[in-house]
Amino acid sequence: MKIELKDRIFEDLRIVAEKTGIEAYVVGGFVRDIFLDRASKDIDVVVVGSGIDFAKEFSEYIGNSSEFAVFKNFGTAMVKSNDWEVEFVGARKESYSRNSRKPAVSPGTLKEDQSRRDFTINALGISLNKNDFGTLLDPFHGLDDLKRKILRTPLEPGITFDDDPLRMMRAVRFASQLNFDILPETFDSIKKHKDRIKIVSFERIIEELNKILLSKKPSIGLNLLFECGLLEIIFPELKALHGVDYVNGKGHKDNFYHSLQVLDQGAEETKDLWLRWALLLHDIGKPVTKKFIPQEGWTFHGHEDKGSRMISKIFRKLKLPLNEKMKYVEKLVALHHRPKALAEDGVTDAAIRRLIVDAGEDLNDLFLLCRADMTTKSQEKLNKYRGNLLKVQELVVEVEERDALRNWQPPVSGEDIMAYFGLDPSKIIGIIKEEIRESILEGKIKNDREAAIQLMKELGEMHQLKPIGISLN
Repeated sequence: MKIELKDRIFEDLRIVAEKTGIEAYVVGGFVRDIFLDRASKDIDVVVVGSGIDFAKEFSEYIGNSSEFAVFKNFGTAMVKSNDWEVEFVGARKESYSRNSRKPAVSPGTLKEDQSRRDFTINALGISLNKNDFGTLLDPFHGLDDLKRKILRTPLEPGITFDDDPLRMMRAVRFASQLNFDILPETFDSIKKHKDRIKIVSFERIIEELNKILLSKKPSIGLNLLFECGLLEIIFPELKALHGVDYVNGKGHKDNFYHSLQVLDQGAEETKDLWLRWALLLHDIGKPVTKKFIPQEGWTFHGHEDKGSRMISKIFRKLKLPLNEKMKYVEKLVALHHRPKALAEDGVTDAAIRRLIVDAGEDLNDLFLLCRADMTTKSQEKLNKYRGNLLKVQELVVEVEERDALRNWQPPVSGEDIMAYFGLDPSKIIGIIKEEIRESILEGKIKNDREAAIQLMKELGEMHQLKPIGISLN
């Protein structure tokens, strides 16, 4: 089969292959995506020889518009030209020792290089050589597997996964991204070799897990991770959500499958990775707060607070960023039950003000999470929940427009209080700031600087503080 390679860059690659006398082939994801009708500007080129030398020749041939970089530790080179990125590597065979994360690499043939790839659909190649330019090379019938929408390893799956255990995660990721099935014998091999994932760094694992979360329907991949046993190894906190306990015939919903449903429903509204993490982890505190109370049944009191406090440990272990992204997830997990509780307990302006201030700029994301968190099969209950949430949202708009609380900042700062009373940093500063905040949220004073300064003066007098004559107006 001949594949038409239209872009000029492929003709340039052919010319360099002819000029150097080195065999060269496009392989991997770019070829796969041609048949999946997915646009790609990333090309992997395998040469039978030195990939670095070939890349240098190619960069010099196409001229000054290209960027050339060598990665000696990996034996690869990268050439960027216009919006194309071309990575070059020499054909090789590699193997891993039982306790190593790094392969032993040696030169090999093109077929050996194709055989060491993770799946047959990624082992497809296209010749860049003069005599057979554009010819599809498919020694492991990857094209048939693409048509059947299955994932299968070129070699016996035990060899493929034992050599590089990350390929087990990649199998799940491709199944999730492409909505493909993993061949039963391949999936059985993942179950058998799942413990090998322990030698893989979390930096590599989290890259695959994030791609699963960004899939159109993330539950596909997360379910597969659960079923093959990888989830219990890499993310036991999530696996702990699975299961239903019964006491006196009373059970509770399976919080694992509930969380996956919430994630899927939220994923229909957002592609933001960190909001998807919040969707997945919103109930992560339930296993450790679960109690059976005879008069109430199963309860999870305080699970949102406990879950929020678990996030930093989870992010640290999974090598996720310990920055504002983590704090964002912590905030949404901590607040996810608040709008529902407000609707059930009776909505007051003060409660709405607190919600607006606590959620800040993430208020819309919080409401998205709350919408996604409705998984009841009862249409009557669903309509009730939606109506309650809509009521809270409408009150938020009304109060926010009136009181200007979105992205709220205290009208009087700690520096203002210290300057006015001539104080050094001390506990009393925090006490006065909190009194002013509470008075604004309770509606006792207006949300403006003049009212806050007046209250500050009254509070200072109450605490026997004396002003030093500095004006704050």
